[in-house]
Amino acid sequence: MPFTRLNRATTPTSHIGLGLAAVGRPGYINLRRDRDLPADRGVDALRARTHELLDAAYAQGVRYIDAARSYGRAEEFLAEWLAARPDATDIVIGSKWGYTYTADWQVDAGTPEVKDHGLAAFERQYGETAGLLGDRLDLYQVHSLTADSPALGDKELHARLAELAASGTTVGFSTSGPAQADAIRAALAVTVDGEPLFRTVQATYNALETSAGPALSDAHDAGLTVIVKEAMANGRLAGTDAPAVVQEIGADAGLDADAVALALVLHQPWAGVVLSGAATVTQLAANLHSPLLDLDPERLDRLSALVEEPEAYWRHRASLPWS
Repeated sequence: MPFTRLNRATTPTSHIGLGLAAVGRPGYINLRRDRDLPADRGVDALRARTHELLDAAYAQGVRYIDAARSYGRAEEFLAEWLAARPDATDIVIGSKWGYTYTADWQVDAGTPEVKDHGLAAFERQYGETAGLLGDRLDLYQVHSLTADSPALGDKELHARLAELAASGTTVGFSTSGPAQADAIRAALAVTVDGEPLFRTVQATYNALETSAGPALSDAHDAGLTVIVKEAMANGRLAGTDAPAVVQEIGADAGLDADAVALALVLHQPWAGVVLSGAATVTQLAANLHSPLLDLDPERLDRLSALVEEPEAYWRHRASLPWS
């Protein structure tokens, strides 16, 4: 498992990863993107921003980077940065397949990405990822696996993924939607030649959406590394958009709201890596202060009052515009 490298790291930020969803393409559903990204969202501008974030993250102890085929040119930007930093051999690199980016670098494209969990889509997208990241790819994940995904029952796909795992690339999956727990438990049951296929799971968990927690605990107990995405709920738990209690806990500790949001996830005993989706170096620095926060029972109790029903949370997320 590539994540054993993180367990040997000594910096408190080693279990915070950097996700590139917000900077690999000009449009996404995070709040306040007009404030966070440069006015020029051309390829060169976002390449420069991505490289700036990667420099800052590496300097501050971040050792997991998360990309996807559907994150615009994130894999390309990451590959260029790795080529310029041959000394950065201790980074774990993860990417995902299953969505194709179709926005053509437009912010308001009608269909920014198309989902396909078929074997042909895997072969095409793995070839694209391997062409960019080569042997630096440590983890390849099925993107947004759901309980009704054909990927759960496709034996040919399972055999191909098992081949990839046997060659040294860890195979995992990410989940999304109000039934994440169902997808996680279904994926835990997938085996090839009697052995579990998936070794990592990436899921949404935050102060507003905690429904996947028990299933993620089961995955951890089964030996999977748990990666948490959207810890700040696409910006709803960050800055002045965060609920008052999150801002108050942060202010009491001299930290920003987003550090509180990340600290809550780091507090979970099953959380192996928690992703920062920072779009600026300032945001990243604030995120990386999250290990400093002591979440005592009183603070945890106050945060627990924020939990929403999963269906309501995901309806709200689906309503967020790409901007």
